[in-house]
Amino acid sequence: MQQSPHSPKSQSLSTSALDSAAQLSSLQQTYTMIPRVRPHTPLLDAIDTPTDLSTFSTAQLITLADELRLFLLYSAGQSGGHFGANLGVVELTIVLHYLLDTPQDQIVWDVGHQAYAHKVLTGRREQLGTIRSKDGLTAFPERAESVYDTFGVGHSSTSISAGLGMSLALRYQGRAQTVACIIGDGAMTGGMAFEAMNDAVQQDADLLVVLNDNDMSISCSIGGFSRHLAMLWESGYQVDISESGEPVLCHRPDMQAFDRRKRHKEMRDVPQLEDNLFKAIGFTYFGPFDGHNIPELLRVLSLAKQVSGPVLVHIYTTKGKGFAPAELDPVGYHAISKLPVEDNEAKTNAANTSIAKASKDKPALKYSQVFGQFLCDKAAADDKLLAVTPAMEEGSGMIDFARHFPERFFDVAIAEQHAVTLAAGMATQGIKPIVAIYSTFLQRGYDQLIHDVALQNLDVMFAIDRAGLVGEDGATHAGVFDFGFLRCIPNMVIAAPKDENECYHLLNTCYEYSGCTAVRYPRGAGTGATIEQPAQNYKIGEAVIESVLGKDNAPYKLALLAFGTMVANAQQAAEILTNDDAVLECQVHVVNMRWVKPLDTAMLETLLAQGVTHIATLEEHMIMGGAGSAVNEYLLNESAAFKQNRPAICNIGISDRFIAHGSQAEQLADCGLDVEGVIKQLKTLLS
Repeated sequence: MQQSPHSPKSQSLSTSALDSAAQLSSLQQTYTMIPRVRPHTPLLDAIDTPTDLSTFSTAQLITLADELRLFLLYSAGQSGGHFGANLGVVELTIVLHYLLDTPQDQIVWDVGHQAYAHKVLTGRREQLGTIRSKDGLTAFPERAESVYDTFGVGHSSTSISAGLGMSLALRYQGRAQTVACIIGDGAMTGGMAFEAMNDAVQQDADLLVVLNDNDMSISCSIGGFSRHLAMLWESGYQVDISESGEPVLCHRPDMQAFDRRKRHKEMRDVPQLEDNLFKAIGFTYFGPFDGHNIPELLRVLSLAKQVSGPVLVHIYTTKGKGFAPAELDPVGYHAISKLPVEDNEAKTNAANTSIAKASKDKPALKYSQVFGQFLCDKAAADDKLLAVTPAMEEGSGMIDFARHFPERFFDVAIAEQHAVTLAAGMATQGIKPIVAIYSTFLQRGYDQLIHDVALQNLDVMFAIDRAGLVGEDGATHAGVFDFGFLRCIPNMVIAAPKDENECYHLLNTCYEYSGCTAVRYPRGAGTGATIEQPAQNYKIGEAVIESVLGKDNAPYKLALLAFGTMVANAQQAAEILTNDDAVLECQVHVVNMRWVKPLDTAMLETLLAQGVTHIATLEEHMIMGGAGSAVNEYLLNESAAFKQNRPAICNIGISDRFIAHGSQAEQLADCGLDVEGVIKQLKTLLS
């Protein structure tokens, strides 16, 4: 890795200095409580930019790690957000910013949910409490937010490709700057990472890749690659780096207390450590090293960044490091909600709320729980059901299914393209696979969806979670494109349930259908609707009139066509509208369209025959290419009644822009999709 001429730390740190400092690494703290009061962090408070680190001694860097970790705990308690991954990379973040001359040198984070410490050290310390809130810091690195955020991220396995692009562009321009990519073991399972590594060797690019191995993604890391990393760690050896930058095989110093009986049964002897996967591809490999040992990281990375060509430094860390509960439960502490207010009034209100809730029905189910319940129910009745997910077991509500039907559950790690084609292969053998995937991640398997599933009209069902606006995770995770990219594909059937009960039965309907289907539902809890048993089969492509409000002889008749969870807002808006004397007198037909494809065109013709004067479509999706566009296409191209009567029409949805992070309610209001916003747009249409 060529050295940046701007860096004041271009020389490797002396071995003697690091040896004397190594004993200090044991002073790092472990905390058991999230502080409610802003902790005392004098060293951290002195850092406004990474250059302020240049005068720190190794001992001060170790103390800084404690302060930074405590500050992250405090900030997470105030704002919520990603948690475990950030605690795990505190030392690595400090060392990278100490050794590199950012922002001239480029740090590229993969996924980006571990970049909170990076934000703190790059001038955003006092803003961290605003993270994930409207007009506050983004949950992930974003180029518009800071010059230190070199690449906008949110999806995994992109860092090596982006970093390679930067390195090649810098080389072309004759600029000697370091590019460092930080990628986790979970993200490394994505095929894009290996495509980039292959090309980095092909290009003989100067690229430093730091593999942060914590044996976790969101779920536990699985598969052959995870076992390969375990073999490297459990061997008891490491490929160290000499002062000249050459690989040196030696015993790992932390292995004295390691129980060698825990070695993986498939582990080979030491030569396999030297012939590891990364070296076989063509990278210069060093590791594994303790990612929480600051003196060790300083020594290794200061040397590694001077090695030419593609270099990979393998470190192992603990997700949730320094916070004891998170170390014990890294999945549960992947992200947390902010701490509740702690005062007498809040306690009284909370107690009263609990009493009130106890007297009512059970809390509304999350849509992921509805899917999980359906999955278990259906699997018990049909042994052809297999379930596939790309590392979303917990988030998609599949824990119970995986426990009760382990031989029918397939978590393929962060490999969305593979997940889709794997299901296609299953379907060729008379099996009914269900792919559980978030809307934003299905985008990554689009070619496979078209070519491998739909083109062959294979019997695959997609359970699409996190559809619509997702709140604090922001634009990178919003599922607002799926209607558009799904409905243009031949053979696809697309359902959009209005509530939990309808979701359950639409899942059943699409499962029973022979062909490519998708059920699209949102993040979080539903309306509290009770799931009726047994499971029903709805007629595919048939909409439902929810209500007809207003007088039959009203001069204006509005057909309000709502898709998915927007049915509830449509109903409320219609009730308010028909009771508002300031609005032109109208009758409103609230229609639960239920299906995006095929559309209920018979229902549309019936409404036209009844003399509707206005039509409005309502969806939590982009207007362009969305469900409203499907209605427009039919009316303009197929409906003689529409061409003859020409009712006024408008589409209500998300305009042509990305929606910034904030609460889901704030995002809906920003788009005019809350009840107030819908009423305003309907009044404009009627006027």
